[in-house]
Amino acid sequence: MGAGQETEREIGQRAGQDRIRLLRAEEIECRVSVIKENGLSLLLYKDARVDQRILDETFGPFGWKRSHQSIEGNLYCTVEIYDGEKKEWVAKQDVGTTSYSEKEKGQASDSFKRACFNWGIGRELYTAPFIWIQGELADIQKKGDKMYCNDHFKVASIEYNDSREIVSLVIVNTKGDCVYAMQGASVSGTGRKKVAKKKPQGTALTDVQMSALQAELDRTGVAMETVQERYQIGKPETMGETMYKRVMEALGKTKSVAA
Repeated sequence: MGAGQETEREIGQRAGQDRIRLLRAEEIECRVSVIKENGLSLLLYKDARVDQRILDETFGPFGWKRSHQSIEGNLYCTVEIYDGEKKEWVAKQDVGTTSYSEKEKGQASDSFKRACFNWGIGRELYTAPFIWIQGELADIQKKGDKMYCNDHFKVASIEYNDSREIVSLVIVNTKGDCVYAMQGASVSGTGRKKVAKKKPQGTALTDVQMSALQAELDRTGVAMETVQERYQIGKPETMGETMYKRVMEALGKTKSVAA
């Protein structure tokens, strides 16, 4: 290698000094969470291929690595990033959840995605609003006791503020018709004009409540991101009194991490 040329690892280390980039609209997928006769709710998520691509872009193909470990029957993934200044690998780990199909593969993929969340990849999705699609904007059908939706949805556009929070979001259906626009989002070029608006966030929690919540998280070893994902919370401090009590009750029934 000639003088002055950088290795892939050096390039990755240099790139890694910048913040991990935010997800693009085409990298975000929509998943139906709850479906009823009058409408359905959507969740935003990323897949493992997006994580791999951003890790490669930011740290280089040789600047990161992953490994898996089974602990008490649960599959954990560790994602390590090479710190060029300290000359050492820095690791962050998380556990996967069971998949209904291909259990082992599902846990491996899920634990990897969660570990990447810990590194900040896609963490902005936790600031997403509650996304509700009105029934007349979706092809919802009932078969027996179950509700189905034949539509597929995708993110048409998304914007963030300087705090890496979602401030504009537009979702369209298979036909390209707008079915959801966050308050203030531009929906020019979409088919339908009627859209679901962003619901207001809950009352802000006090510093005392936030401290109590953090204490329970530390005691149980549960990550804040896990709580946000499980209860579909954007900013933890704006979850509201009702959700706060629900979360604290659930944490109160959880064993201490040292137990």
